[in-house]
Amino acid sequence: MTDTDAQPGTPVRPGSPVKVVLLEDEELVRSGVRLILDADPGIDVVAEGGDGDVAGELVARYRPHVVLTDIQMPTVDGLEVTKRLVAAPSPPAVAVLTTFDLDEYVHAALRAGAAGFLLKDTPPRELAYAVHVLARGEAMISPRITRRLLSNFSSGEAPAAARRRLAQLTDREREVAAAVARGLSNAEIASDLYLSATTVKVHIGRIMTKLDAVNRTQVAIIAHDAGLS
Repeated sequence: MTDTDAQPGTPVRPGSPVKVVLLEDEELVRSGVRLILDADPGIDVVAEGGDGDVAGELVARYRPHVVLTDIQMPTVDGLEVTKRLVAAPSPPAVAVLTTFDLDEYVHAALRAGAAGFLLKDTPPRELAYAVHVLARGEAMISPRITRRLLSNFSSGEAPAAARRRLAQLTDREREVAAAVARGLSNAEIASDLYLSATTVKVHIGRIMTKLDAVNRTQVAIIAHDAGLS
């Protein structure tokens, strides 16, 4: 699931690398992820930490575009990190890293506004690609589990309540929301609906505002609960 809908707090300047803060308590895993990301000349891991209690300080100091956070950490877990960062002014895009593709904590992180959900065994090229996607303000869920995740996850609303929320949308916006729920990128939505990529971005921005969603992942979940996907 992945053109820019909700920009990260610090937009990436053309030609500049994506700044990443990495939070992971297992040093071996953290070193491995950093090696993968540092191999991409368009990514700069500006800071790392072994616990979520340093997240706020690192974000304030380095102004990253993306924060990758483990779910389970000793003092402050990835769920709390997500809540704190998303609630702050001009937040970075936050993505959770996990070993489990249906971890309950991941579901909670998505509800809290996480823009991504990535497995730790994601191939190196896909992991670097995901960081670039997140930096553009798109949502990113590991492709192999997108449909499974949506089928097992709910916004917490009854279908009727989700449909009432979607009733605020125009017919075209509902079509776009349904396409988002199917995991299509903006380019794919533009092609399917015969729209320009810019028009798709405008539609998604309006949809997020009407649904009070912080990112397209939440749009997808609401649309799925309403039966649009």
